Amino acid sequence: MKLLSVGVVFVLVPALLPALDPLSASLFMGGAAITWQLFSSHSWLKCRLLECCNAKDTLNFSVVKTDLERKVFGQHLAVQLILIALSTNIHSKRPKKPLVMSFHGWTGTGKTFVSSIIAENLYQPSTSRRRFVHHFDTALHFSHASHVHLYKEQLQDWIRGNVSACPRSLFIFSEMDQMPHGLIDSITPFLGYHEEMDGVYYGKAIFIFLNNAGGDKITEIALDYWRSLKGREDIPVKELQHLLSKEIFSNTNSGFFQSQLIQKNLIDYFIPFLPLEYEHVKQCVREELRAQGHPEDEDLITEIALAMTDYPSEERLYSSKGCKTVASRVTLST
Repeated sequence: MKLLSVGVVFVLVPALLPALDPLSASLFMGGAAITWQLFSSHSWLKCRLLECCNAKDTLNFSVVKTDLERKVFGQHLAVQLILIALSTNIHSKRPKKPLVMSFHGWTGTGKTFVSSIIAENLYQPSTSRRRFVHHFDTALHFSHASHVHLYKEQLQDWIRGNVSACPRSLFIFSEMDQMPHGLIDSITPFLGYHEEMDGVYYGKAIFIFLNNAGGDKITEIALDYWRSLKGREDIPVKELQHLLSKEIFSNTNSGFFQSQLIQKNLIDYFIPFLPLEYEHVKQCVREELRAQGHPEDEDLITEIALAMTDYPSEERLYSSKGCKTVASRVTLST
């Protein structure tokens, strides 16, 4: 992929887009348009974007804390670690490296929801501020294994250009378990301990990886604690993080399989999302009833939660889909 440089930001040349597959062309064209507007002297967006980047109220930590504690159910370990990670990064005047977090757990346990809470509060609500939240869906943006080399170049240019434009940029990578092996290692240089790289400072950037990989290991440990009559609150978070690191590094179904990011200790926090129990699913159903404008029917809440609590087959302690299908079940039942 060829780029023109404008200052320290790279702009994709539209005429060269045919070299990309359609999905990648669409993805990178959007970023090119933003960057071009940023440096256009006639663009009303210019000052708005720069003000956005320099805003002192970047990342409303108190709102993030409140939202995580009130809206995320059954994830005390994840919430605790995420708040520590965000607080440490945002209260440092010049962090030595970007904040890198990897969320792990079964589907429906809250990984995407938590990342959206962080994204929504990274900047004050406005269209221009949201332009600095970048979400990559592996199945959509990196779907062709034969294009890995091209994806590596695109990803590096995208990160370099957008962090140049706004140091406090957020990059979210979902479906990491489907990521082509070796692709994510292309961003290794940006995640290390560097004062600057080619004049670009990356320490205020935030990277979040969403993984189903490791979910079975987390559930296995949680189940062992339950069978030993211990609470999920007793699970040692440091031990769980260490086990997660080993699990995804050796798991061929993980986007971090034998990854340099793990070998070089560039992932700051492995965040475990525990499987959701019956009471947690009930909370999800109750919240969804409110969201859809329905009364809190306790019989319906119990019925849906019981139907979703299906693992293991004998104990039926956890929901194998978390709260993922709660919205559709509520819709069908009301």
